[in-house]
Amino acid sequence: MKIAFYAPLKSPSHPVPSGDRLMAQLLMAALRLAGHEVNLASELRSFRGDAQDWAGLSSLQKDAAAEHARLRDEWQQGAADLWLCYHPYYKAPDLIGPALCAEFARPYVTVESSYSERRNLGIWAGMQGHVRAGVRAALVNICLTARDHHGLCEVEPEARLARLAPFLDAGAFLQQTPRSEPMHLICVAMMRAGDKLDSYAHLAAALAQVPEPWRLTLVGDGPARPQVEALFAGFAPERIFWAGQQDREGIAALMSRAAVYVWPGCGEAFGLAYLEAQAAGLPVLAWRTAGVPEVVVDGASGVLTPEGDDAAYARALSALLQDAPRRAALARGARGQVEHHHTLSAAAAALDAILSRHLEEMT
Repeated sequence: MKIAFYAPLKSPSHPVPSGDRLMAQLLMAALRLAGHEVNLASELRSFRGDAQDWAGLSSLQKDAAAEHARLRDEWQQGAADLWLCYHPYYKAPDLIGPALCAEFARPYVTVESSYSERRNLGIWAGMQGHVRAGVRAALVNICLTARDHHGLCEVEPEARLARLAPFLDAGAFLQQTPRSEPMHLICVAMMRAGDKLDSYAHLAAALAQVPEPWRLTLVGDGPARPQVEALFAGFAPERIFWAGQQDREGIAALMSRAAVYVWPGCGEAFGLAYLEAQAAGLPVLAWRTAGVPEVVVDGASGVLTPEGDDAAYARALSALLQDAPRRAALARGARGQVEHHHTLSAAAAALDAILSRHLEEMT
């Protein structure tokens, strides 16, 4: 099929790296691996971060109307077979695809669409209305987590839903030979306000309670780096290594030398970095929260602790650092978990099967 791909939160060609950008790139790669022609339909970013930004909303609506008109002219010469939107949610709805698909009688598909009644505030209430209408109209809504699946079921019980396991292109990580330097910890995350900064704060608070002579490599950068540096300023300088932003090969090499991947995971949809760590042969220590259990199997590929409990996190980390055989068993389980359930090839086959099944049901 000829698939028009759109990511309203962050385009796969956006210059700033993030999990959303990477997941958009991975979806395009999986669809291409399945034999489809995939084209980026629009670079329009519909993200709005302020519920009172009415002027911004008006500007966005004008931009969306212009994009709709451009694509209508383009589709007059030959429409795509299907429009696929990645991650429409209350701050970044798809304001183009549903109307275009209705006009040209083409199927509309979402991946990782999410909806929450408690977000119906200010301009977000209207933006969520677009998300909900898209979910209702979609040929299928492909959910990457049980939480999103449950949320869509609650608001649109008649919506067509399917599950797809989160995935990654694991090659660079699976190729690493784990060296597992004892007491060496690592995390990979952007340094920005919100959930990321909160996770850094909880990690620092937990590490302050771990007496073992650990060392931590922090991979990432961003506008909140000064705040992150302040959070870790109380530790001896030799304990913290600031690796900065790295490409995937650099991340894989750094992960191969660590013993445990540490990241609490405030608000994580699921966390692609958790999958990267496991593919590199690292046990993961995270909270049992949000979508994290979708990718980390407690007791098999990592350890999950109660959300917000820094003391419990510290105790679990101390236990792991003192138990090399358990770390080794979790490391084997982590790599096996990715190899069997979260590869790009598995996702390509599953995506193709989901789309084929629902398209057949249309006819």
